[in-house]
Amino acid sequence: MLIEKLKNYTVYLCSKSPRRHELLAGMDIQFEYLPTDMDESHPDNCSPIEVAEYLSKHKLSPIDFSNYASNSIFIACDTIVVLDGQIIEKPKNEKEALEMLHFLSGKEHTVITGVTVANHMKSITANRASTVKFKEFSSEELNYYVSKYKPFDKAGAYGIQEWIGYIGIEYIQGSFYNVMGLPTKLLYDMLEKMVDN
Repeated sequence: MLIEKLKNYTVYLCSKSPRRHELLAGMDIQFEYLPTDMDESHPDNCSPIEVAEYLSKHKLSPIDFSNYASNSIFIACDTIVVLDGQIIEKPKNEKEALEMLHFLSGKEHTVITGVTVANHMKSITANRASTVKFKEFSSEELNYYVSKYKPFDKAGAYGIQEWIGYIGIEYIQGSFYNVMGLPTKLLYDMLEKMVDN
């Protein structure tokens, strides 16, 4: 079983996201916190899937693996929200958050997470996409959500696990946890590949 095998490794989660921390802990995986600071810019000619995968790989670039034990495993993720081919980033302020949520209101959008798992010898990158349909929100609802929850650290300006998700999600196709920022089943499969080889 993977949990037993991982006892021989030190797993590092390279993310500042409290949601990813919570989800990885929920998988009963022991891990160390290793946030990396990096610019989230990407090449202009990439598709949304390529952007999510590129950024997940890029988050590992500041780490010098030679400073860590050979049994170390590093995990990095990047989640993006896409509507009509347009990538919706994290909002910088309340005004941007409201604009993004008005744009998503009443529509179906895609949430893509790129995941990279790496050690000294190899790196695996994959992605998951989920489809989310929002109800039509009133301005009052969106103002309430943004002023109370301040979703400035979230792609698309929302957290599905917060009030807006409880009252506003018509349906989800795909992984709920992917929309939170960590496709847990995909990560489990990737870790199994990493420790089995």
